[in-house]
Amino acid sequence: MKPVTGWRKSSRSSATQTCVEVGRTADGAAVRDSKDRTAGHLATTHRQWQTFLRALKADHFG
Repeated sequence: MKPVTGWRKSSRSSATQTCVEVGRTADGAAVRDSKDRTAGHLATTHRQWQTFLRALKADHFG
């Protein structure tokens, strides 16, 4: 497993239920639930992460 650094909480996370943190890996990003950090994380490549961010900005999940 590649190390994840620089975890930061999303500015869109609420204080009650939907809390997400994003960290960096050598070749991409990782996402975890900030209320249950021991549950692990989902890792992506740089390309996958950029595709996901473009889809969010285009409101494809709306």
